[in-house]
Amino acid sequence: MSSFEIRGGNKLKGEIIPQGAKNEALQIVSAVLLTPEKVTISNIPNIRDVMKLIELLGEMGVEVNQLSKDTFTFEAKNVNLEYLLTDDFKKKGGALRGSIMIIGPLLARFGVAYIPEPGGDKIGRRPVDTHLRGFENLGATFEHLKDDRFYKINAKNLRGAYMVLDEASVTGTANVLMAASLAKGQTTIYNAACEPYLQQLCKMIVSMGGKISGIGSNKLIIDGVDRLGGCEHRLLPDMIEIGSFIGLAATTQSEITIKDCAISELGVIPGVFRKMGIEMEFRGDDIYLPSQESYKIQSLIDGSILTIRDGIWPAFTPDLISVALVTATQAKGSVLIHQWMFESRLFFVDNLIDMGAKIILCDPHRAVVIGSNRETKLRGITMSSPDIRAGVSMLIAALAAQGKSTIHNIEQIDRGYQDIENRLKAIGADITRIDS
Repeated sequence: MSSFEIRGGNKLKGEIIPQGAKNEALQIVSAVLLTPEKVTISNIPNIRDVMKLIELLGEMGVEVNQLSKDTFTFEAKNVNLEYLLTDDFKKKGGALRGSIMIIGPLLARFGVAYIPEPGGDKIGRRPVDTHLRGFENLGATFEHLKDDRFYKINAKNLRGAYMVLDEASVTGTANVLMAASLAKGQTTIYNAACEPYLQQLCKMIVSMGGKISGIGSNKLIIDGVDRLGGCEHRLLPDMIEIGSFIGLAATTQSEITIKDCAISELGVIPGVFRKMGIEMEFRGDDIYLPSQESYKIQSLIDGSILTIRDGIWPAFTPDLISVALVTATQAKGSVLIHQWMFESRLFFVDNLIDMGAKIILCDPHRAVVIGSNRETKLRGITMSSPDIRAGVSMLIAALAAQGKSTIHNIEQIDRGYQDIENRLKAIGADITRIDS
């Protein structure tokens, strides 16, 4: 288990480039299974979850070639379905949440899929019902082998259907969308997710010869085609990294320019941080953040306390709730943080309280943060990362704190943030990786 040692309290300065989008990558890389032809994907982040998925595709027989640091080609012309029944697949697939994204393409092309119960963050219940019920609507059947923690899905003749998803799940929408792209007839998915990453998947499938309308809305109409071809696709920059760097700049009083942000795809993210008093300037597609001695959380128009809550796009993404919370600890004023989508994501605040932050954890979903306006300095402590987003929030707090902090279990951070310590060192952070 590796750790970070951080000596905080330093102001950072410089430029930082966000990686390619993790959540988009997991969908796009899985989509290469939809065609036997070559697919070229660029701006792929070199992070654990994505690299493990690429490795898994290679084990399945997909021909993978790395052209450059962030560009790969994939040819899924010789997929070995027998590998899906091996213990090696059960082990590797079960350790990776993103492995569930291969079901849709496998059903579309081969009429069968096997998948172990997926792993990932320990942030609360993350059922796969939306995926499986969507496949059922298309004519698939599934068997849950509970003792083996394994799903078997059969779909010899997928047919288009009208469906209303029980939740606007991004991965659920993506999986059903991929299956429907090669199904017979027309599929309508209502209550579909419409995140930029889902829009990117739709655009990729259209470039492969698919027929999809309603892109960007919560109602997608897919006319199935007989075959999809190869394509080239470039991932968006990671909006979660961009939000994390905004929070980092404010919390550490740093002057940072975030490069190549695809600002038009960020939705309400900049606006939410502005409500917390954070100044920023858009310079083309870059975001410039000046060093701020103080930033004040806005009140609502009637004078009541600001609430920052996550929600389905275009609402504030749940992946940035932890970052917003740690950023608020150094602000002037108070805010209610409401994380309604996952019931375990706020439990890391105990570490922030130990560091000196003023936080009242009301229940598993809500916390009141009383900003100290830097009057009470955070102090370095030893802690352990429970998930990707809590881990980077702890890292931000440690960089703002006085003294030395140690963060264990940083493999969680590695799952979502590429080479994070060296990129932070380049703008002045005192951070060291300790491998054990």
